[in-house]
Amino acid sequence: MTTKNNPPQSAYGILERVVTTTHADEVVEQVQNVGYAIFEAGLSEEQLDGLRVSFQKTRELYIDTFGAEFLKKLDEYHTIRAPMFYGDSAFLGLALNRDLMTIVGRLIKGKFILNQQNCLINPPNKDYNQGAWHRDLPYQHFVSSSPLAINALFCIDDFTTSNGATYVLPASHKSEEFPSPSYIKNNAIQISAKAGSFIILDCMTFHSGGFNSTPIERRAINHVFTIPYFKQQINIPANLNPENLDDIEKQILGFNYTEPKSVTDYFSTR
Repeated sequence: MTTKNNPPQSAYGILERVVTTTHADEVVEQVQNVGYAIFEAGLSEEQLDGLRVSFQKTRELYIDTFGAEFLKKLDEYHTIRAPMFYGDSAFLGLALNRDLMTIVGRLIKGKFILNQQNCLINPPNKDYNQGAWHRDLPYQHFVSSSPLAINALFCIDDFTTSNGATYVLPASHKSEEFPSPSYIKNNAIQISAKAGSFIILDCMTFHSGGFNSTPIERRAINHVFTIPYFKQQINIPANLNPENLDDIEKQILGFNYTEPKSVTDYFSTR
């Protein structure tokens, strides 16, 4: 018997069909069509626990560096900008996850770079700045035939309906305008995902953090990958030692795409 959760697989009148043989194939197909997918990072429980420790240590260092009151004044208290700059290699390793690079490389045609990495905290029973609809290329109202930017949101904790899991508007990466309130009410879905997963989004897909009604904060690490023509949120090559990076990693981190300081500097890149 056919049910909503068990759709028919047979078809007729079909001349062309997408063939998927791997989980990566399925993720790419879903992001291309509906703008989002869940992708397992392949981390062990020990590695995931290590990331949680790194997250907390870096958060404490970040607050000590900038001051809690200053961060609150800027509405930045629940964000850690560029955590890979603070000496913990776990964040860099996550950003360069090989399986993730394969997915991003299939979605963005040609070269791509890491535009930004930020830790995000959804506080319990409190509004926060990610709890509003947005694109991760904000203020843009256009569509493209293939992605210009991909969001990879890593779940440090389980994402549940109770703790404010991300809402998405499926296929909104194909529409220029933000939809009406009634459309949002009828079509928004909330993505439940296990800790250790990436939520992959076309950056033009409208999404929002949900309200965390539990007593425990929900944590994530967001990555935005873009074509090299977009400038990085914070200059990564100026803040990272390339000594232990291979050529591909340097390219992804933007070392090959820094702005020339002069015409002579430009010629040296040709």
